[in-house]
Amino acid sequence: MRVTEGGVSIEVPGESTHGVEASVFYNPRQELNRDLTVATLRAYREREPRAESYLDAMTASGIRGIRAAADGWTVTCCDRDETAVSLARENVTRAGVEATVLERDARSLLFDADSVFDVVDLDPYGTPMPFADAAVSTCRNLLCVTATDTAPLCGAHLNSGIRSYAAVPRNTEYHTEMGVRVLLSALARSAARFDVGITPILTHASSHYVRTYLEVTHKATAADDALGHLGHLAHCEDCLHREHVSGLLANTPETCPACGSERVLAAGPVWLGPIRERAFTAAVREQLSDEFATASSAHTLLETLETELDEPTYFDQHRLCKLWGLSANRMDDFLADLESAGYATSRTHYGGTTFKTDATVDEIYEATAHALTD
Repeated sequence: MRVTEGGVSIEVPGESTHGVEASVFYNPRQELNRDLTVATLRAYREREPRAESYLDAMTASGIRGIRAAADGWTVTCCDRDETAVSLARENVTRAGVEATVLERDARSLLFDADSVFDVVDLDPYGTPMPFADAAVSTCRNLLCVTATDTAPLCGAHLNSGIRSYAAVPRNTEYHTEMGVRVLLSALARSAARFDVGITPILTHASSHYVRTYLEVTHKATAADDALGHLGHLAHCEDCLHREHVSGLLANTPETCPACGSERVLAAGPVWLGPIRERAFTAAVREQLSDEFATASSAHTLLETLETELDEPTYFDQHRLCKLWGLSANRMDDFLADLESAGYATSRTHYGGTTFKTDATVDEIYEATAHALTD
């Protein structure tokens, strides 16, 4: 079956169009991911004009690498599946672009002393962590990473999350952001082992995956700076109070300082720093065009990310109102009451009823409860 994406046409097995990831060849639900990748590559080329080479480390159908090649990058596509490699080569020829397609395990290629890429893109099925060490040691400028194992990342599958990310994730009402920050923490620690520092310049959680773009710096001091953004979260299961503590050593409270509950969950180490650069996010948004089928949703996503506060956890208005036994009002009115009380607020890209603020749970209640109904 022929599919067209971003002005590029390729052939994929017919069953792949149903969006079943196990088919490995082509997942239409990842089109937003790929559209944003092209827009990000365009914005990054303006940021770092010397960046030219791009590795699509798990190429499958070849669509991601082919789209990068069509945009002017020197592309290498890699896959260890013989059938995928054959299909990718056919699609490269069909699309009329130039790209090298290798049948090889990405880790072997990345650890090869002769392999250096300006941009490395990891888009595996499941966790990217088995490939992280190889990628950070070889990537020169920009590391692009997708994680689709959101249940382990977010704490729904706790032991699996601990094994994959060497961190303790917790399944809270801000579980999506928990996944983002657990992933960034794991990647920062992996990079630091090679004296490499990471800076997230764009990160988002969409659908069934987390996607992040990391600028890498090969300096021990940069690795130290990145580790300085790590810490732990403490979350009260009773009153929903949460707080964060910087540092690799966990020093979270055992009882809730707000309500005295002993049902306090500790999570970490997680990334506590910003998950994107506002200016770069705006630059990516400027690269969106009508050639992208997901341009409208991508524009909305990036616009929300630009204004999102850097607080490490979000609140869910409906979850708070349920705790208080009150009915929710319009989000605009809810946030306006918070702002009138002197607190910073923003919506988030994690969901329509989610928001960030520098207020505590008690302060949110005091500022908004008068406008809520029983």
